[in-house]
Amino acid sequence: MDDNGGDDTISNRRYTLPLKDAIAKSISRGKLVFGGNGANHSSSVPSFANPFYIELMVLSKRLLTNSRRMPAKFAVRLGTIIVTGIVLATMFWQLDDSPAGAQERLGCISISIATIFFNCITEVPTFIQERYIFMRETAYNAYRRSSYVLARSLTHIPLLFNLSVTLSLITFWTVGLAGGVPGFLFFFVTILASFWAGSSFAAFISGLIPDVFLAFVSGIAIVSYFLFLCGFLVARDRLPKYWLWFHYISLVKYPYEAILQNEFHDPTKCFVLGVQLFDQSALATLPAPVKSELLKSLGRVVGRNITSSTCLTTGKDILKQQGIVELSKWKCVWVTVAWGFFFRILFYLTLLFGSKNKRK
Repeated sequence: MDDNGGDDTISNRRYTLPLKDAIAKSISRGKLVFGGNGANHSSSVPSFANPFYIELMVLSKRLLTNSRRMPAKFAVRLGTIIVTGIVLATMFWQLDDSPAGAQERLGCISISIATIFFNCITEVPTFIQERYIFMRETAYNAYRRSSYVLARSLTHIPLLFNLSVTLSLITFWTVGLAGGVPGFLFFFVTILASFWAGSSFAAFISGLIPDVFLAFVSGIAIVSYFLFLCGFLVARDRLPKYWLWFHYISLVKYPYEAILQNEFHDPTKCFVLGVQLFDQSALATLPAPVKSELLKSLGRVVGRNITSSTCLTTGKDILKQQGIVELSKWKCVWVTVAWGFFFRILFYLTLLFGSKNKRK
């Protein structure tokens, strides 16, 4: 009897803690996550242990620490940008204002923008590797999803800034792009906006598709479609109507048009003189006197005096030929930045609705 009495006393001591307080204590320790709808529980137990700004600081510090522990990832991305910049600089060294030089400018700019977005797709595996840790921690309400998205965005800005500076310094002056120092600053801002939009797009893809291989292949394919329909390979006026919608959602379109406007904005700069009209044609090998006679004959037909030094194509004409007449260069930059914020919001929504994994 004494032994049974002792056992009863011990059992009573074990269960003296009320059930409601026991659940609250377990939640605070991270062992339980409340899944009911009762108002009393939600009012007595806070959803998150820390305020938003504390979560933001802690997550930013952790993400920066993780980046420093894996310098190879940054080194590979930086190395890719440096190699691409050197290749562009040596291929398009100090372009002139000839018809061939104008066409080569278009190719150099399109390759530069495409490289940025392909480089950003390499971020896809990074978040997918963090995905399981993120889902486990948010399942216990360790921090808000919005805190994670904002911290991840802020910690990426220094990386994107360094990559933008590197590509701008290597390519702008060596290729001989126009605008001087103001033109360089605008070129850098556009490159940075492109990295921002590309990084945001990669984050959205990684949040939407949890498989590394599928996400990476999908990201590469979509960026390729952006390049096909941005207006470089086929001008907007020549695109089939059923593809125009993709032309306007192409992330490559807006930075490409912004840099082209920065390059060809000067209406007094000539890219095709009368004597250059026959370049890259079967008449290019004709003697100069014969070309002059042909130009005079052409002038009589069109009612205009055309000589070997007459300017036939300016930078404004090239922009019209490319169909770049809708938005100014700064509006194109702002649209690119807006695309970045749009895909960050989509990234947050994929985390909000795609990772509902509360512990049972």
